[in-house]
Amino acid sequence: MQKHVEEHADVSQPRLYREDSWGPHFARLRRQDPVHWHAESPFGPYWSVTRHAEIMKVELDPATYSSASELGGIQITDQPQGEELPNFIRMDPPRHTAQRKTVAPIVAPSNLANMEGLIRQRTGQVLDGLPTGETFDWADRVSTELTAMMLATLFDFPQEDRRKLTRWSDVAICNIEAEDAIVKTNEARMAELRQMAETMAALWQERAARPPTFDLISMMAHSDATRNMPTREFIGNFALLIVGGNDTTRNSMSAGLMAMLDNPAEVDKVRADPGLMPSLVSETIRWATPVIHMRRTARQDCELGGKQIRAGDKVVMWYVSGNRDEAAIDEPERFVVGRPKARQHLAFGAGIHRCVGDRLAEMQIRILWEELLKRDLEIEVVAPPVRLYSNFIRGIRSLPVRITS
Repeated sequence: MQKHVEEHADVSQPRLYREDSWGPHFARLRRQDPVHWHAESPFGPYWSVTRHAEIMKVELDPATYSSASELGGIQITDQPQGEELPNFIRMDPPRHTAQRKTVAPIVAPSNLANMEGLIRQRTGQVLDGLPTGETFDWADRVSTELTAMMLATLFDFPQEDRRKLTRWSDVAICNIEAEDAIVKTNEARMAELRQMAETMAALWQERAARPPTFDLISMMAHSDATRNMPTREFIGNFALLIVGGNDTTRNSMSAGLMAMLDNPAEVDKVRADPGLMPSLVSETIRWATPVIHMRRTARQDCELGGKQIRAGDKVVMWYVSGNRDEAAIDEPERFVVGRPKARQHLAFGAGIHRCVGDRLAEMQIRILWEELLKRDLEIEVVAPPVRLYSNFIRGIRSLPVRITS
């Protein structure tokens, strides 16, 4: 492999994201070596792709850069040998295409329009139920609660059990080496995910025996592409849908609140011109970048950013870095409402693997910000957020706040 003039930090270290200290390391990589070979890491050797332009090249070339589970999947962490959980994001076409097409109708524009009233009603109820003058956890009471209710609706899952969905999401993505990990071993993780599969399988049997209805379980039970999935693929796809419907939205809702409180002049722009609300939503998601990276595996020798990539190499696209790339985004370190092309960030990925629920996430965040501004609440953050120990999800576990008036 190529030699490098000076050593760069291993940006796969989860502590960088818990400490929120990743920014300078990526700024240096973008400047000095935007496609960088890390010969050693706890996850094996890998390429860091840190600029917007090269990330897009990888995203838009799935024939060269594979997501397939059998080649390693989508995370820098390899799945335990023999315990792979394939799902449609960990597949290449044509299987990826067929399975994605099965679930896509639930987030079609016509269905989102049908759900808007329900989301607004629930958002208002959650905000109106918050205490004034006492500290509470915004991440739990608002971000997690709203996304759990939405997930339960998408699956037609019992609302009284909605926090099971949140727990399964946390189990699926947690780093078992974290001090506060929700599970401490891969065996414990799989045990809980099998419980999830049993719960979902019971609902699946029930829906399969009835005419199709408009929820994710029924859609998959009645589709040729998904009705006969092997057990591990069944677990993998449900874990994907739960995590995908949960993490981007809830973490954007928490990080976004902090950004708005830190940048009141930007929020004032939206108060003066409500037409800027979509820009505020896109900037919130760019700023939060809840998915830190996506990984691909090179299927063949190729060239990227002047570097020779070998077949089998692990190629890691750092979305957090691409969304702070000065060459693609003007003043990326600032939270700015009204950016040109505000939606052209990398937080949802791009190409065939772009987040299938991106419009739903944007709608949930838009409604939360609209209802928040309508109530004109005075909110203050009373302690630093507790961030997730992870190099995959840029999560906020808790955010203590107080409504002063």
